[in-house]
Amino acid sequence: MKIVLQRVKEARVEVEGKVVGRIGKGICLLVGVEKGDTEEDALFLARKAVELRIFPDAEGKMNLSLADAGGGALAVSQFTLAGSVRKGRRPSFDAAEEPGRAAELFGRFTGAVEALGVTVATGVFQAVMDVHIVNDGPATFILESRPRPHPSRGGAPGENHPPNPRP
Repeated sequence: MKIVLQRVKEARVEVEGKVVGRIGKGICLLVGVEKGDTEEDALFLARKAVELRIFPDAEGKMNLSLADAGGGALAVSQFTLAGSVRKGRRPSFDAAEEPGRAAELFGRFTGAVEALGVTVATGVFQAVMDVHIVNDGPATFILESRPRPHPSRGGAPGENHPPNPRP
């Protein structure tokens, strides 16, 4: 599972010209579900997104989590995050989870964020959406539920490998 997390001043998502989800201050989460993702991946990333210390404290340092700073989450399913552009010029979406299972895991993810005390707004699964984001900072992070080792540590970028044991 992959997430592009953006700290936002506000965000909204529209389907066919109508707002279906809106938040003020908080985080926008573009969520990609990949084949092999599990409920554990969804729960891990829900906690990571809510507890990541990316909001400024009184001194302006990134030291507060969403839970500490308050605010909402706008979660939007984004299957293109599972796309690969390593070969050719047309993306391959072979790694994207099938829609039924992806919807189930996306729902589990948003439910877990809500269970952590955050108000969650969402888009519409499999709809064509317009996502409006006012990025605060800008502050943008990529979260992944599975390790992707650096090429110098035994793996090509973007390949899934088990973590290398520490010496």
